[in-house]
Amino acid sequence: MNHSTPDHDRPLLFERRGHVALITLNRPHRHNAMNPEVVCRLDEAFAMIRNDPHLRIAVITGAGDRSFCSGGDLATTLPLLSGARLPEDDWDRRLLADPAMIWRTTFKGLDFHKPVIAAINGTCLAGGMELMLGTDIRIAARHAVFGLPEAKRGLIPFSGALARLARQIPQALAMEILMVGDPIDADTALRCGLVNRVVAGEDVLPVALDLAERIAANGPLAVCEIKKTVMASSGLPLDEAYLLENASMDVVMQSADAREGPAAFVEKRQPVYRGV
Repeated sequence: MNHSTPDHDRPLLFERRGHVALITLNRPHRHNAMNPEVVCRLDEAFAMIRNDPHLRIAVITGAGDRSFCSGGDLATTLPLLSGARLPEDDWDRRLLADPAMIWRTTFKGLDFHKPVIAAINGTCLAGGMELMLGTDIRIAARHAVFGLPEAKRGLIPFSGALARLARQIPQALAMEILMVGDPIDADTALRCGLVNRVVAGEDVLPVALDLAERIAANGPLAVCEIKKTVMASSGLPLDEAYLLENASMDVVMQSADAREGPAAFVEKRQPVYRGV
């Protein structure tokens, strides 16, 4: 990512805040829609977080106070993928050469064991909602709306929503959201468990970052094993899920962090975790 470019000219911002990575979709004039450059840069950002042991958690949000993400850009990304538009630059060509990048940027089929928090500061639609469905904790603004309008345009969600949504909220509501295509408001999203909290717009990012810092202060190996096991055991029979839990227990209990945490508690000091 080119950090010499001024922030207002970069469609995606990446910031390190200690152990927390903050990603901002930075196209407020386009409701933070994901054009090919954003998709490529988001894929790079997730790979960087996944491979950097110092980064323990990610927060993703949108620029401005109107939109989290309205999905794939209907003027650039969708026409490129459907063949209605020919590639025009290196970003287009990179995306066409690796179309699975679209899926990786919503965590579809991607082993991403570090936690991710969505700070949903406004409209969360289509691919933006699919991105949110791939996150672990969601903080939403009171004015946020959520929807999957693809069927209205003769399309289907293809970045995880068809598989994820009915696992995360009641199936009847999921089917209405998917088939009718109308959005739901933040209060409805909260009642059905789609988001964790609804707060004032100006509090969305501070609340998300506070949660991120609290999680980052915990044992990073333990946090990653928690996420990995919960995700992998979803839908499995209990006896198979318990085997995964036992395997994670073995990994964690053999770690230096598992010795450091109890020792710090007994010695009345803050633990120093290293993720090993």
